[in-house]
Amino acid sequence: MQKIVSIVGARPQFIKAGPVSQAIDAYNRRLGHLQLQEVVVHTGQHYDDQMSQIFFDELKLRKPDYNLGVGSGTHGAQTGEMLKGIEKILLTEKSDVVLVYGDTNSTLAGALAAAKLHIPVAHVEAGLRSFNRNMPEEINRVMTDHLSSLLFAPTTTGVKNLRKEGITEGVHLVGDVMYDAALEHLKLAQSKSRVLKHFSLRPKRYVLATVHRAENTDRLERLHSILEALETLSQQWTVVLPVHPRTRKVLKGRAGAKSPGLVLTDPVSYLDMLLLESKARVIITDSGGVQKEAFFFRVPCVTLREETEWVETIQSGWNVLVGTKARSIVKAVMNAKGGDRVQSPYGKGDAARQLVEVLAGRLENS
Repeated sequence: MQKIVSIVGARPQFIKAGPVSQAIDAYNRRLGHLQLQEVVVHTGQHYDDQMSQIFFDELKLRKPDYNLGVGSGTHGAQTGEMLKGIEKILLTEKSDVVLVYGDTNSTLAGALAAAKLHIPVAHVEAGLRSFNRNMPEEINRVMTDHLSSLLFAPTTTGVKNLRKEGITEGVHLVGDVMYDAALEHLKLAQSKSRVLKHFSLRPKRYVLATVHRAENTDRLERLHSILEALETLSQQWTVVLPVHPRTRKVLKGRAGAKSPGLVLTDPVSYLDMLLLESKARVIITDSGGVQKEAFFFRVPCVTLREETEWVETIQSGWNVLVGTKARSIVKAVMNAKGGDRVQSPYGKGDAARQLVEVLAGRLENS
């Protein structure tokens, strides 16, 4: 039996980890015995119930074996606390591989802890690059890739990026596990979610917005410019903004954010978010995951950044980069339209199965 320690800590990682955990269970069932044992470590990077616990409840993810409860803090302090906690767990569990997801501080802490203990690291969502080293996420993903023995790339672009950095061994193109999750859960969202009725929304008659990246929330001139755009757009359409905890304090002090057509709400559940995304007229976001989900559902997306690691969404015409100036955002939303109905560059919805089979083969031969 081989032991896999999976490190999660933020909302997108819970979503990605779900299909992988299910694929591990399915692999064991096919064999008829427990070949792969998964131990789940929750760092507590997202600790708000609306950003954390609701995803475990709604997606029926099993309870983490460990919860470090690290919470918020500066990047160095947060990563350091995670590193200490994860190292203790790895020394106790004696795992055969550490599985990390995406580009958060939890990702980097898990990879560093494992590498220093000479435990192989497997990185889900390897090879992504925005080529903006001012983004903490870019530093996390580059360092994690260079620490990893197994690199599961979601796209051919990811494979090419790794090759340019001299990483060719252990690279596997498997597709995107978030695509797996979106395909699996959209029908459930359509049958269970009541979010449209709750906010009196009609399909394709509202705009959905999300803002969470530090580069936008921690720089007040950017955040105020984004809010100005949302307020302008709310004069024509209802604009729904689930408020990230990082953004909440700033919004409380801005009277203009009380525009009648601008609906501010707490973070919504995964199923509610899927339904909101799939029925929106346009999506405005700085989230990588939301950019992809907009593409999955063929909803025009306006991205509040100067670059994106998900270049396929731009190339297809379903996404446009606009930065954070209010006038540019409003113009992009007013002119938003769909792109080409191209075949998905993110796989066929079986990325988790492919990933687990590669992982099991590597562990068996190690």
